[in-house]
Amino acid sequence: MAIQNALTVDVEDYFQVSAFAKNIDQNDWDTHPLRVEKNTHRLMDMFDEAQVKATFFVLGWVADRNRSLIKEISQRGHEVACHGYSHQLIYNQTPEVFREETIRSKALLEDIVQVPVIGYRAASYSITHNSLWALDILAEAGFVYDSSIFPIRHDRYGIPDAKEIPHLLKTPQGHSLVEFPLSTAKIFKYKLPVAGGGYFRLYPYALTKAGLRQINSRNQPFIFYLHPWEIDPEQPRIEAGWFSRFRHYNNLEKCESRLQQLMKDFHFGTAWQVLDALDLV
Repeated sequence: MAIQNALTVDVEDYFQVSAFAKNIDQNDWDTHPLRVEKNTHRLMDMFDEAQVKATFFVLGWVADRNRSLIKEISQRGHEVACHGYSHQLIYNQTPEVFREETIRSKALLEDIVQVPVIGYRAASYSITHNSLWALDILAEAGFVYDSSIFPIRHDRYGIPDAKEIPHLLKTPQGHSLVEFPLSTAKIFKYKLPVAGGGYFRLYPYALTKAGLRQINSRNQPFIFYLHPWEIDPEQPRIEAGWFSRFRHYNNLEKCESRLQQLMKDFHFGTAWQVLDALDLV
């Protein structure tokens, strides 16, 4: 039987990504046309066609303005999880601000879908060595699992020496929390990030497929992510530095067809389903 892997969506709009944080003030978000609802509907239709259920890590700001969309995600059989409220990097926040935003977003999502929200993912995987304190706040807030730690070295995120498979961890203050780290493959001694997003658009599809197959060949599930804006090549262009624009716009026109192929090549479910099969939740 094929190993079930976790398919996840970080529900945020094109103008909210960390790459554009220096170019777009958060106070101006409401001035930009929303495209997240249309793009999320397209993803759900694709998932229906492939008979796949996924976990949607929803930004609280989006949920506040699109309650019916979040309710529909749940009604269509997908898992609703939390992506924080304002998409700020955790290590740039105080613990007090992070706690307030996290609890606010969790309560909002639970009010909309009327079921417990037990999963969390940080903006831009910003739980690093400098923000491990956030894990205690997540546990205290009632989350069962986190998917924020990327076991790689990166300019914005990553804990290179972190464990690479789903596991139960102890927070700095001794709480228990399940961690579903973002997926990496081994190329000689190098850890190659193959969990999705910009990497999925940058690499040839064959490289992503080979890396994910490597993980399954070790009898381990992988976790894959993307954003609704990644299947929207017609989104408005933001004036930003060349590297930020490259990260955001590279191969947008190829993402949807690659995702369709990915769902043919691998077996997927929600993050909760995968962790439950591993007896971790």
